[in-house]
Amino acid sequence: MLIDTHCHLDFPAFDPDRGQVIRRALEAGINYFINIGATLESSAASCELAQKHPEIYATVGLHPHDADTFDSSSAEKLRQMASGKKVVAIGETGLDHYRNLSGKENQKQAFLKQIALAKELNLPVVVHCRQAEEETLRILKAALPLEAVVHCFSGDKSFLQECLGCGFFISFTCNITYKKAQGLRDMVSLTPLDKLMLETDAPYLSPEGFRGKRNEPFQIKLLADEVSRIKGVSFEEIAGRTTQNAKEFFNLG
Repeated sequence: MLIDTHCHLDFPAFDPDRGQVIRRALEAGINYFINIGATLESSAASCELAQKHPEIYATVGLHPHDADTFDSSSAEKLRQMASGKKVVAIGETGLDHYRNLSGKENQKQAFLKQIALAKELNLPVVVHCRQAEEETLRILKAALPLEAVVHCFSGDKSFLQECLGCGFFISFTCNITYKKAQGLRDMVSLTPLDKLMLETDAPYLSPEGFRGKRNEPFQIKLLADEVSRIKGVSFEEIAGRTTQNAKEFFNLG
């Protein structure tokens, strides 16, 4: 059994065949999906998917790309959605200083307010961090104690060790399979199994051999294969440990 801890099945890329995508993954042994909110609209869609499909759970949040739109009304809408059944985390939220589609101060304020909401509701946080490691750590450390996962990890050894030192989980995507991704594979090797989770970030980041095509949750098996190879342990051990981590982090029972 595997769990895709970060996918976007509500996105338009899946409109033509969403049901088939879910069935393919279930048939491949992916038993649960955490569908991630990125805007108010996608958060609502994520909640709706979770109500329709027993194997899907939702998060609600506002991505740093959309932080310029975050205000008190946004926070209240997220709070209302987060109180619904099968909402298991706040996010994705964080900082993105690579694309800077929203102002840095607005990203920071949206991040802070979503962390506060997570702590208020006793929910974990799904963290997006791209080229903003120092500021992300400063904000997260100030919020401790906090349950968090750094999704689609792209940082260096120092950032990894700081995150692990805070007790955070680290989630890797299919980009670790890319030919030029040895740096990421090194981070996988340094991440303890009891702090590691797997995600596709579908429809993005298809594995090597499928780049340029839509990613799907069933391809998390290729990611687990690669982690197994890097760690030098069996596929079954990777599947079992990462599944247990996800169940505990998202309180899936």
